[in-house]
Amino acid sequence: MRAIWSGAIGFGLVNIPIRIFSATEESTLDLHMLDKHDHANIRYARINKDTGEEVAWKDIVKGYMVEDKYVVLEDDDFEKASPEKSKMIAIEEFVNEAIIHPMYYETPYYLEPAKGGEHAYALLREALKETGRVALGRYVMRTKENFCMLKAETDMLLLLRLRFPEEIREYSDLNIPSTHVSIKPAELKMAVSLIKQLTPKKFDISKYKDTYDAELMKLIKQKAKGKKVSQPKFKIVRNKSKDLMAQLKESLEHNKSSHKKAS
Repeated sequence: MRAIWSGAIGFGLVNIPIRIFSATEESTLDLHMLDKHDHANIRYARINKDTGEEVAWKDIVKGYMVEDKYVVLEDDDFEKASPEKSKMIAIEEFVNEAIIHPMYYETPYYLEPAKGGEHAYALLREALKETGRVALGRYVMRTKENFCMLKAETDMLLLLRLRFPEEIREYSDLNIPSTHVSIKPAELKMAVSLIKQLTPKKFDISKYKDTYDAELMKLIKQKAKGKKVSQPKFKIVRNKSKDLMAQLKESLEHNKSSHKKAS
């Protein structure tokens, strides 16, 4: 793997040199955009609005409009704005992970100690395990400030990029049922039974695989052989009964029969 950021973790007066590696990768098929007339690849061009000519990457700069005039920023200007955040993940506080709502979670990364940082890296990892805390901090990567969480995971320190609170939308304009909606005790009992029925004795996340790509690849191979692929009929069927209890009961019975067939 190739590091995407190098710097240090600021832990009090201790600096831990680290490198950041992406912990995830895309698993979707690599589909190309083509001209439907001749199947030629579509190429995106960077066009000068005034001249209509294509601009090379080396000639592109970033700028910000101030009083109808652009202020052009060079690469080192982004680091000059906050050199410490460009090179340092500054830990600001330690908290219980449970207080961070999952809505704030964005992207996971692996942290590896750089040469000379192994001991301090291990110390922070073990201290997080001992206290049951996670660290919250900020750093700048690719001209953007990031809010993050550091947590101990087995023998590693993980960095989870978090969303800033202002990036979470309000939902007050959505039509959400009130918590005061009257739920019949029998309905709740039946719903709880359905949840328990679908709760495995032992959870194995590896069983969740992307099967859509496999189905799509099967279709692609059929089309490559010149076979005509028919459109399968599928329609979301609404339960004829509006009785919620009847729907829950039917769901429980359906799951019971499915489990019997599987066994």
